[in-house]
Amino acid sequence: MKIDTSLKMVPTPPARTPAKPVPAEASGEQVRLSTAVQINSAEPPVNAGRVQEIKQAITEGRFRINPEAIADHLIATAQELVNAQRTA
Repeated sequence: MKIDTSLKMVPTPPARTPAKPVPAEASGEQVRLSTAVQINSAEPPVNAGRVQEIKQAITEGRFRINPEAIADHLIATAQELVNAQRTA
């Protein structure tokens, strides 16, 4: 494959610096989570025992990845998001 040298290089614009976050109290905005999103304080959001089991399996070389299952779940999640957008 030959590289086409007839094209001119176009300089890229300089990167923009990200905006500094404004504290909610300074902007006057308020955020309120629905009850569906609120975390039950009696239950930790992460199962520490399961995380330790997975870490141990990775260390010992027993952890196997199932790409088909990952792909199936990814597609299902994408379909759910599309359907939620359609109904909204």
